[in-house]
Amino acid sequence: LTGVLDDCLCDIESIDDFNTFKIFPKIQKLQERDYFRYYKVNLKRPCPFWADDGHCSIKDCHVEPCPESKIPVGIKAGSSNKYSKAANNSKELEDCEQANKLGAVNSTLSNQSKEAFIDWARYDDSQDHFCELDDERSPDAQYVDLLLNPERYTGYKGPSAWRVWNSIYEENCFKPRSVYRPLNPLAPSRGGSCLFYFPMHCFQYSLCLEKRVFYKLISGLHASINLHLCANYLLEETWGKPHWGPNVKEFTRRFDPAETKGEGPRRLKNLYFLYLIELRALSKVAPYFERAVVDLYTGNGHEDAESKALLLDIFRDTKSFHMHFDEKSMFAGDKKGAKSLKEEFRLHFKNISRIMDCVGCDKCRLWGKLQTQGLGTALKILFSEKEIQSLPENSPSKGFQLTRQEIVALVNAFGR
Repeated sequence: LTGVLDDCLCDIESIDDFNTFKIFPKIQKLQERDYFRYYKVNLKRPCPFWADDGHCSIKDCHVEPCPESKIPVGIKAGSSNKYSKAANNSKELEDCEQANKLGAVNSTLSNQSKEAFIDWARYDDSQDHFCELDDERSPDAQYVDLLLNPERYTGYKGPSAWRVWNSIYEENCFKPRSVYRPLNPLAPSRGGSCLFYFPMHCFQYSLCLEKRVFYKLISGLHASINLHLCANYLLEETWGKPHWGPNVKEFTRRFDPAETKGEGPRRLKNLYFLYLIELRALSKVAPYFERAVVDLYTGNGHEDAESKALLLDIFRDTKSFHMHFDEKSMFAGDKKGAKSLKEEFRLHFKNISRIMDCVGCDKCRLWGKLQTQGLGTALKILFSEKEIQSLPENSPSKGFQLTRQEIVALVNAFGR
């Protein structure tokens, strides 16, 4: 790929250089830190759109939940009760520290900070959410160590995988009714895996900017997922030990112009566009994290300070990029029409996040939900600029909040 991307004044070579030499090494380190590696997810939520056709029994579809004893004390306490007496009980902390060597609760946090966290937990900003969020209090919600459950090829394919993407594109894309859909969900597949097929994409021309952006984000997310399974593919299994690595043939089949009737490069360009949107969100949300009242809290004061310093360093890099996507060009028409379109945009994307509960492979569902929530968080940030700019320095804000789940999803989705 070379040249300028559509709908923004940015060229691919500049993004490559910026990402390779500035962002990627740091975001990779950040993803390895405790605050960002543990993600709480409910993989048992029923599909709201059709009868569940069962979870795949392929062993590589399995997700290994994290034992309670391995979760850092500040994370598993939950934002609503991490400062309760029980959470600060020294005997409990000593036992936990001895068992996990994860350190004790940071007792130097001010009462103001504690009140802020409690207030954030109570705050309900569902009207700003672009995603259907899992209920963290559900007994089916479990912590998953993302480093031990990487996104990769699992063997999940066929009608179940096709139906997920078909629903996302056919029911949620802004597009003319006349677009032809040649794929048959019951046709024999030629292989594939998690969220595999590229169905005939929503028609992206003759649409207004907002609708083109929506399509490109979904296509870019799809391209990202496909790229990761091509890059981390089950190549062979010897004596019961799987060997994973890049599968160039699979990549070619999904992205080469000759194999995709010219669509492959456009799919990859949409991935770059997705990168720019999430990069823009990171640069916009920096003031939220720059406040002293916000900690990346795990209970290990030294690690928490290092994690925040690394995150702020990444924010400085994002601000140094000179070719950001300008989200101000979106929803800029008459107020009534813009508000209506923005709400339609939000509800369409929220519906997509619900479709992720229909994925039959647990590992595919995990990464689909996480990346969808990460993109939804990015959109929430981009449409909350005024609220972020008016955040109070040392007290909780009523106008804009991010939960830990949203923060973890945003960083890991961008990392993908």
